[in-house]
Amino acid sequence: MDVLQLDCRAEVERISGWMREYLRSMRRKGIVVGLSGGVDSSAVVAIAATALGPQRVRAVLMPEKESSPDSLGLARTVVSQLGVEASEEDITPVLEALGCYRRRDEAIQQVVPEYGEGYRSKVVLPDLFGDPSYRLYSVVVESPEGVQKKVRLSHDAYLEILAANSFKQRVRKMLEYYYADRLHYAVAGTPNRLEYDQGFFVKNGDGSADLKPIAHLYKSQVYQLAAYLELPEEICGRAPTTDTFSLPQSQEEFYFSLPYREMDLCLYGKNHQVAAEDVAPIVGLTVEQVERVYLDIDAKRRATAYLHAKPQLVEEVDEIAT
Repeated sequence: MDVLQLDCRAEVERISGWMREYLRSMRRKGIVVGLSGGVDSSAVVAIAATALGPQRVRAVLMPEKESSPDSLGLARTVVSQLGVEASEEDITPVLEALGCYRRRDEAIQQVVPEYGEGYRSKVVLPDLFGDPSYRLYSVVVESPEGVQKKVRLSHDAYLEILAANSFKQRVRKMLEYYYADRLHYAVAGTPNRLEYDQGFFVKNGDGSADLKPIAHLYKSQVYQLAAYLELPEEICGRAPTTDTFSLPQSQEEFYFSLPYREMDLCLYGKNHQVAAEDVAPIVGLTVEQVERVYLDIDAKRRATAYLHAKPQLVEEVDEIAT
């Protein structure tokens, strides 16, 4: 873990200066951040408050009926501690009007016909170290009586579930830009390096922002910053979650397949051409397992190319001189 140790004071100063320069160049007065109560968004709000003063930061809290109550409570704690301006928007009515929950439930019913009122669910990915030729997503459903079962998803059902759930991230981003437009602020995104590199975001949803202050930092480094910025202990010690599905779900269940500490080190090793033989004993995996992680990193990067791609033009359009 030594390779990921951060000079937190210097890093906060560096990001703060960069943030101030961006706002000057774009002639924006402050920063809007969608605050979930997780470590990434909390760290971004804290850095922005340090850089600009809390009066020039607007945190937007956007729970919905399937959000963890803990998330909203932690977000409110961050707002109170930092003294930033805040707005709360319950996005449940918007999601219901868009058919977010209905469309998702109909997709789940393709493989679990009885799924309905009172049920909860989450989508999970098989262990990375299982059969590499048969790594398909499954849905875990829980009945109102608390009985769970796991069913493999068809490709169509999986895509429909993700498409419906992506309304959540896109509605939140729409509200962030509402406040940014109203206040003449810029929107700060909250992905860390692991999420940004590996495509753990929704295009034109949480992947959309004017500036991304922590996208160069590994998740482990964001936790270091959170501690340095004296964010609440509940946040500094909280395991990453998606907080997207109605059942509790870790990020490794849904996407990364490894806890963030191990994924950070594997990604660092991949980025710095460190052999799997050298990474394996540090992360507690076999050489073959690290090689599998390296292959998975490459596969996600290929899939992520679409998420990062800018709108394409038939030909370049020259800027008109003014």
